[in-house]
Amino acid sequence: MKIYQLPEEEVLKKLKTTKNGLSHSEAEKRLKKYGPNKLKEVKKKPIIFNFLENLYNILALILWAASFLAFISGTPQLGVAIISVIIINAIFSFWQEYEAEKAAEALKEILPLKAKVIRDGEEFEILAENIVPGDLLILEEGDNVPADARLIEAHELKVDNSTLTGESKPVRKVSHPVEEYDNYVETPNLIFAGTSITSGSGKAIVYRTGESTEFSKIAELTQEVKEEPSPLQKQIAGVARIIAIIAILMGIILFIVNLYIIRLPPSLAFIFAIGLMVANVPEGLLPTVTLSLATSARKMVKDNALIKRLSSVETLGSTTIICTDKTGTLTRNEMTVRKVWVPYKIIDVTGTGYEPKGKFIWDGKSLTHKDMREIKLLMRAASFCNDAKLIQDGGEWHIIGDPTEAALLVAAKKIGFDRDQEMKKIPRITELPFDSKRKMMTSIHQKPHKKVAYVKGAPKKIISLSKWISVDGKPESLTTEKRKEILKIHDELASQGFRMLAMAYRDLPDQLEDYKPDNVEKDLILVGMTALQDPPRENVKEAVRECRRAGIRIIMITGDYGLTAAAIAKEIGIIPDENYHVIKGKELDKMSDDELRDLLKRESNIIFARTVPGHKMRIAKVLEGEGEVVAMTGDGVNDAPALKKADIGVAMGSGTDVAKEAADMVLIDDNFATIVKAVKEGRTIYENIRKFITYIFSHETAEIVPFILMVLLGIPLPITVMQILAIDLGTDTLPALALGRSPPEADVMDKPPRPPHERLLNLPVILRGYLFIGAIEAILVMSGYFWVLYNGGWTLGKPLAFTNPLYLKATTMVFAGIVMAQVGNLLTCQTMKSSVFEIGLFKNRWIVWGILFELIILLSIVYVPQLQPIFGTAPLGFNEWAYLMSFIPIVFIADEARKAVSRHL
Repeated sequence: MKIYQLPEEEVLKKLKTTKNGLSHSEAEKRLKKYGPNKLKEVKKKPIIFNFLENLYNILALILWAASFLAFISGTPQLGVAIISVIIINAIFSFWQEYEAEKAAEALKEILPLKAKVIRDGEEFEILAENIVPGDLLILEEGDNVPADARLIEAHELKVDNSTLTGESKPVRKVSHPVEEYDNYVETPNLIFAGTSITSGSGKAIVYRTGESTEFSKIAELTQEVKEEPSPLQKQIAGVARIIAIIAILMGIILFIVNLYIIRLPPSLAFIFAIGLMVANVPEGLLPTVTLSLATSARKMVKDNALIKRLSSVETLGSTTIICTDKTGTLTRNEMTVRKVWVPYKIIDVTGTGYEPKGKFIWDGKSLTHKDMREIKLLMRAASFCNDAKLIQDGGEWHIIGDPTEAALLVAAKKIGFDRDQEMKKIPRITELPFDSKRKMMTSIHQKPHKKVAYVKGAPKKIISLSKWISVDGKPESLTTEKRKEILKIHDELASQGFRMLAMAYRDLPDQLEDYKPDNVEKDLILVGMTALQDPPRENVKEAVRECRRAGIRIIMITGDYGLTAAAIAKEIGIIPDENYHVIKGKELDKMSDDELRDLLKRESNIIFARTVPGHKMRIAKVLEGEGEVVAMTGDGVNDAPALKKADIGVAMGSGTDVAKEAADMVLIDDNFATIVKAVKEGRTIYENIRKFITYIFSHETAEIVPFILMVLLGIPLPITVMQILAIDLGTDTLPALALGRSPPEADVMDKPPRPPHERLLNLPVILRGYLFIGAIEAILVMSGYFWVLYNGGWTLGKPLAFTNPLYLKATTMVFAGIVMAQVGNLLTCQTMKSSVFEIGLFKNRWIVWGILFELIILLSIVYVPQLQPIFGTAPLGFNEWAYLMSFIPIVFIADEARKAVSRHL
């Protein structure tokens, strides 16, 4: 037999202990045998290695080459600046890895440091890590449970199991043997590490410690879940590889050509090759992506979404499936009595929430005195058989205890029934707590001349145990026909999404002294039923519609009943028609992963009901195996592995600290609609990243072409490496960041989720950035270069020293030309296809600041005497600036024309 099935004496015998506890010597032996009562830590690679890895990835190596070039060029300040960029990116990755480790640390903090035990017949307070199997625990209100234990004494003991089950309702515990339960952690005579005592007291024998506890299994699973790179991280890595290959190949080719064809000195050929490699690398890309994600994360806080992992902002935009809880996420988590049934009327109850304002109305009319009497009898049973409390603090009503029981108290107050006053007249003697086998709870009270039992629970169970029904305050025989009629009403209301409870009472025989369920819960008098509902949140319907429009599938995973879950899903639009499939947790346990995968593919409208949090991780794993990008909600400790496994773990703001640490995002308001807002922001940031990639890469062409023309035409190098770095790490940074803050385009939620394999740097981006805008910029700046040289008397083939004022002016023209062309590019890159004028040329105020920033940097490098020798620039005159100003409208108009053509193709 299992430990929960054994009587107290057998438990002591099985664990080789006594009511006086273990001896100190025996406890020391067991501590050596079983080890300390601590969570097992999964060995991981030291996170410092992740920091070091970021110092030698492909882009970092090219940046190291750029910094090396800066040092040998005599500009150590710029070399230090480039190294700073490398280190900042490495620190960012290091911090993200550190945050991922905090979920395991949060798990440790839940376990108590000390615990009370009996050893050698005396009470001691010892370190929790020294507890061993066989120890006798002393439990009191407020204690955290240090290990898995079997209760041998329980005095009105209630335990908060939310760390394991996610359900905040305190669970009443017993010490007598019980039969097997479907969910092991719900076994009523067992307590588990990580849970806490909310009321009462008791004693328990420890049977599992350390890594064998249920809590440790969750902790180990959480630590073992591998943190997968986000889609954006994979995309950036892919872009880096492409850029690196192009840069290295072009550098090698230019080095060979300069060395063997043009026959330049090796040192000069090397410098030019490095210069071309630097021209190919967008040094500002990684910091700009990081800053844009951070900006979006700050913006999302205002929408009640706290982003813990920056790359998750973009991952949200590629979400294909949202797996969501029901209670509190789709609904308000404010259980409310909406209807009551008393023989033989269905009466509506107005008002929602826990403030006792509302009325009981039947058929649009006020209730008669007789109706009021029947309802008060119903509410007496509902209130007496109830452990919740309703309190008023500062004008606001709050609940203590189970939301369903609190809703019954609110309804009682609406009808004018004051439980506290009534219980003074009819005090409670004892209580038979609810358990999932009996599906009911009974409260026994003392009237002046008799005892009465009030019963609350599952209607079908209570109806089957009822012999009479109360009609007009008098018991009448409950015939088979009446039972069928009542059950039909029950099923109709349940199918509408109501949680049904039935109430009954029984006058107990005077001679009854043994208040066992079998003696008390029989021959009941049925008084009625209540229909409760946790109403949907106000903006959830619109959020669900937006998800459907955006091609995002929603799967509800709930611990609630299937009928209730389906009714809510229909009401808010998750299930658009009657074609849906409800899978219970027991059915899911019997399925193989292949069967579950086939079901998820075959059925578009699925609800998983009566589930436990462990099911979430399995569902996430199967969906991700099919290439889906999954957002998963959760709030309990045992949700942590699923939250960490999912592409986007979404914790509730009201959830446990462990869930929040394991998640990528925290919903401050617990609202499903907030997830949809975050998805919209994620899609927007992805498009914005593409916009500033287009913007950044456009000038790459204008920086590369001068090197190519130097080789082909034998001309002096039109742009210096220092000028390239000034653009990449200077003038382009704030404008690119401004594009990262562009508002969403009108159709951002009208498109299906982006395929996971779709590249960030795809063909349209390459064609627009490198070839179209880039080619236009290259033509413009080279025209300015030759215009200055020819006006200065230079002819093709004529040598020109790097210190010659004419050469300095010509290279300054190329440098300034790229910056001015980028102003026009910045204005047009605000949209992908639609015209900029549709959203407003300067609607994004950061665009204005970006333009001012790059112009200030440009003018400083051109006119500040101390900067001119560093960057190889010379002052420009009015004619040169007039020439350069034309670049802005040329680039802008050309790309607007391209967008107009693409919209009509």
